[in-house]
Amino acid sequence: MRLLIIGRLNGELVAASKIAMSRGAAVTQADSIAHGLTVLRARGADLIMIDVGQPIAELVAALEAERIRTPVVACGVGSDARAAVAAIQAGAKEYIPLPPDPELIAAVLEAVAADARSFVWKDPAMERVVKLAEQIARSEASVLITGESGTGKEVLARHVHQKSTRRNKPFVSVNCAAIPDNLLESELFGHEKGAFTGAVARRIGKFEEASGGTLLLDEISEMDVRLQAKLLRAIQERTIDRVGGGPPVKVDIRIIATSNRNLAEEVRKGTFREDLLYRLNVVHLRLPPLRERPADVLELASFFARKYAELNGLPPRPLSAEAKRLVARNPWPGNVRELENTIHRAVLLASGAEIEPEAILTPEGEALGAVPLDPAARAARTAEAVTRALVGRTLADVERDLILDTLDHCLGNRTHAAKILGISIRTLRNKLAEYAAEGVRVPEPGQSRPAAA
Repeated sequence: MRLLIIGRLNGELVAASKIAMSRGAAVTQADSIAHGLTVLRARGADLIMIDVGQPIAELVAALEAERIRTPVVACGVGSDARAAVAAIQAGAKEYIPLPPDPELIAAVLEAVAADARSFVWKDPAMERVVKLAEQIARSEASVLITGESGTGKEVLARHVHQKSTRRNKPFVSVNCAAIPDNLLESELFGHEKGAFTGAVARRIGKFEEASGGTLLLDEISEMDVRLQAKLLRAIQERTIDRVGGGPPVKVDIRIIATSNRNLAEEVRKGTFREDLLYRLNVVHLRLPPLRERPADVLELASFFARKYAELNGLPPRPLSAEAKRLVARNPWPGNVRELENTIHRAVLLASGAEIEPEAILTPEGEALGAVPLDPAARAARTAEAVTRALVGRTLADVERDLILDTLDHCLGNRTHAAKILGISIRTLRNKLAEYAAEGVRVPEPGQSRPAAA
């Protein structure tokens, strides 16, 4: 947690700063808003704590203009109610009375930390989506979130939940693609004892578990069309029936569903119910792929670099200018998930003061952005390399290396090696005796040849 305090550090603000540091926050102080903005541009912050005597509206406007998403908390003498109201009206998220209460400071830091984990964005394309999401978050409307795999649909769903009136209630997620059809009904609605083999006790389902809060149906397009009918009734009636009978159970939930498919197309194919689509699609949030929100790429890359340096106990390293250019121009077909994994690898591989392009590799260890070869081209290149390696060598030399490499692969097992080579065990033994007589080391059963020096 990085805390920026803006204002003169009198005794009460010093006390607040010490409490924050005792809770693990790294504190930076700035005397003015201009100085604070300079600190934000250079180092960033997770929370701004500002003296109520400072022009808070000016700070909030400057943050908005630069699309800096750091929340602002005002601090002032507890008895000054008018100043507190003015601070909130100016755009401060909270007001902390001074002298500070340690538990209140801790609660604010925890709330900000939880919110900071929820979503990272900067691009105007994402701005429109997030603004709509926050606008409808406090309603009870069902939400359908669509987008390519890896764009962050579940993260946006959690963001909607955190901004809703249900934020202090459960957020329960069900991956409809990961659970077999014959188990998904029980997972969603629960079951009674003896409902099927192995049902040794009553179990509540995700609908009951999420009651009072939000239920996320992740990748709902993967749900069997027969189960969709029961889901539709549950959404309409807010009543569920556990598998195996029993009285109906009332539930109070808000439904959010996600899909990486075009559900209207699935309706035309007959794999998705049209009436269920209408129920879910009260509000539609389309998450653009990363290639359509370029300003998010470096913002996310920096976030992941800090996150995984901290998780792995490594010193934080920024991306070098060349690494930033490399990351920014990559198309990221796997979207945020691919970017996150790539930066995680880069954090582990980097060795200098900055993350350089050499550390930004694909899972196969290739340079990022290199055009991958299709299987036929890769096979042709391999064959060409092998052919070139054979030029200038005798047939006997090539045969010897092939036999010894195969034997090495089989850990000296003569029978297995002979089968792979397509020769008799007697022929293999004669060849090995010949090589041993020439001074070549032949591995014994259970052994392999030592690596070449």
